[in-house]
Amino acid sequence: MSFTALAIRNFKETFRDPLSMGFEIGLPPIFMVMFWSLGRNIGEDIFTATMLLPAVAIFGFVFLTMFSAIVLAKDRQSALLSRLLTTPLRSSDFILAYILPYILIAILQIAVCFAVGALLGLEVHGNIGLVLLILLLMAICCIGLGLTLGSLFTESQVSGVGSAIIAIAAIFGGLWMDLKAIGGVFQGIGYALPFAHAVDAARDVLMGSGLGDIATDLGWILAYTVVFFVLGIFCFRWRTKG
Repeated sequence: MSFTALAIRNFKETFRDPLSMGFEIGLPPIFMVMFWSLGRNIGEDIFTATMLLPAVAIFGFVFLTMFSAIVLAKDRQSALLSRLLTTPLRSSDFILAYILPYILIAILQIAVCFAVGALLGLEVHGNIGLVLLILLLMAICCIGLGLTLGSLFTESQVSGVGSAIIAIAAIFGGLWMDLKAIGGVFQGIGYALPFAHAVDAARDVLMGSGLGDIATDLGWILAYTVVFFVLGIFCFRWRTKG
């Protein structure tokens, strides 16, 4: 099997599961419309389309972590990877073949969120290219975490760990509430993780901030992305060699 064939197979494997596609593509815009409607009724500025778009997009990326990990863990348990390791494919080919399909899904998620946001009155006062860069980088960060989990855990274990990560992102990610207004432990934990930094950075740029204003947040996201991918590549090579 070639690299292209394996990447296409992984892409089809994802789209073949309507549940995962429903969570990855359908759930974010549903949340956006729901919270936007709530904001109109109660008059909360945090629930405008401009504030919601980064939150729902990043919430959708967290599902990429779980479902990418499930596919990789399933292939390890079915011995598919063991058979493929006898082919001329390199470790980097395997890793890219599992990553690229989910990057394409992330791009689709971003496009859907922007389309729904535009219908709900999204206002862009900053560099939209920078917003896209922040969101795509956060998506890659989540996929890197999925690579790590899928290399370390079994399919059943990944489901539990992935659900926990989704809950952590929802509670501590600043997606639906202002962590700075809450303060205390919630704020401390939230800003020790990448989710809140990505939400803040994307929101700030949408409202007119530049690259210099979000440099710290961007640094956190980059650092987590590098750590997750280095760890994921190490774990993948270690488990496949074993």
